[in-house]
Amino acid sequence: MQMSSKVRAKRHEMPKQAPGKRIENFEEVALGYTPELAVAEAKRCIGCPKKPCVSGCPVGVDIPDFVALVAEGDFLGAARKLKEKNSLPAMCGRVCPQESQCEAVCTLGKKGEPVAIGALERFCADYERLHGDPLAGVSSRDLSMGKVAVIGSGPAGLTCAAELNRLGYKVVLFESLHATGGVLRYGIPEFRLPKAIVDEEVEYIKKLGVEVRLNVLVGTTITLDELFAQGFDAVFLGTGAGLPYFLGVPGENANGVYSANEFLTRANLMKAYLFPEYDTPIWVGGRVAVVGGGNVAMDSARTALRLGAEKVSIVYRRSRAELPARLEEVENAEEEGIEFKLLTNPVRILEDDKGWVKGMECIQMELGEPDDSGRRRPIPIPDSEFTLDVDTVISAVGTNPNPLLIRTVPELALGRRGNVIANEETGETNMPGIFAGGDIVTGSATVIAAMGAGKRAAHGIDEYVRRKNGRGM
Repeated sequence: MQMSSKVRAKRHEMPKQAPGKRIENFEEVALGYTPELAVAEAKRCIGCPKKPCVSGCPVGVDIPDFVALVAEGDFLGAARKLKEKNSLPAMCGRVCPQESQCEAVCTLGKKGEPVAIGALERFCADYERLHGDPLAGVSSRDLSMGKVAVIGSGPAGLTCAAELNRLGYKVVLFESLHATGGVLRYGIPEFRLPKAIVDEEVEYIKKLGVEVRLNVLVGTTITLDELFAQGFDAVFLGTGAGLPYFLGVPGENANGVYSANEFLTRANLMKAYLFPEYDTPIWVGGRVAVVGGGNVAMDSARTALRLGAEKVSIVYRRSRAELPARLEEVENAEEEGIEFKLLTNPVRILEDDKGWVKGMECIQMELGEPDDSGRRRPIPIPDSEFTLDVDTVISAVGTNPNPLLIRTVPELALGRRGNVIANEETGETNMPGIFAGGDIVTGSATVIAAMGAGKRAAHGIDEYVRRKNGRGM
């Protein structure tokens, strides 16, 4: 009877800014739980003995345990429980696709609505930031197991560094830019993940004992061979996927065509989210088309809207059911007035006599049999071409690993798309002592997937160094 009553209990949705207000600012859309809402939501958890939600978490957070602490009102205890397995809970609580991972296997979700695990994670992390000791759970560790270089300070690199530190390694984290975070800082808009959150979570990792070196482009400033010569036992490559795909259609070199990578990086790097304090040189026309259907497409469209576009459209070649973006982001985009041109594919970008975008010719699609992705293959409908009246096009159709580092290591085995080939469980590459994980291996994926890869690679590195130095496990 207890279970049935809990199953019937309605999920507590997180408050949000109203659509009409939020499109005029870059402040967070989701406002977070109050303590009262957090306790009420946590009490919905039925404490399953088999804990299926844990198996759905790429970093293995003890979800029922931290949720139980929230239900008791022990918010700092819950935050510490989270950090036993996840060093970046405030980020994960905001951008992790919980609905397809831990919440997807929540027992309550079989007959009703799953526990809002992501919202509770965010609440706990934010509560600790605001009310707790920032050094809570941080202790002086013996870092005598070895020395590891981590290249890239995105989610894979940060997680790998924190886990190696926990395992007793001296870690030096190398970042090519002037600030840490990678895609967390430069790829995700302020209204989804504030830069202050990134700063504070990186600061926590530094306080664990991880050394951070900025403005170091490994492969150019220093080579991998030189790192090994300096005494590093192993190297982890976590430089992500910053090389964009393009549409491959005539006219895509016109003025007013961006890759989503360029568009979002400009907006974040040059602080467009602080306008008018920062007058960011990003040209956004009145009518914007974003090609793609993932989270990056949603981020690009919603950013363009906030930068002053009058009309923004998502152009996607499959139906709404196949959209790879999080449902939350799709709903937010729809609430904000972004138009979805579904079953539509661009075939040509039209230019005016000065080389600027003046339109995009598209063709309507229909869905055929499933392709290799498991989704139904889009098929062009003959004689269904039409023109969208746009003056800006943003291509958000995926990214590949940046070759700047990879090309300096010709011996490193690569896949056909330039991705590093690495063991999924250990992160090992074909070169002894070199490990890799995250988007540099998989291509563009989720933050939490990259974190999981970083964590697994840390344990692979630990095993390798122990074996190399003749130490038992």
